[in-house]
Amino acid sequence: MNERILKLSIAAKKYAETKPDIYQVAYDKKFAELIVRECVQVVNAADDSCEDYYGPIIKDHFGIE
Repeated sequence: MNERILKLSIAAKKYAETKPDIYQVAYDKKFAELIVRECVQVVNAADDSCEDYYGPIIKDHFGIE
């Protein structure tokens, strides 16, 4: 597994541990959110001129604020 994905998974697990009643749902949602946020950062870093264009489109598509 990619080291960055592993770090995101660990962060999602730590978050989910604060929600023991819904651990799996909390983990799944947080992990997906972290991956989307990471993708937005990559897109924004690739082309600074489009920072305010593609990032919000991606977040909106996945329902992330």
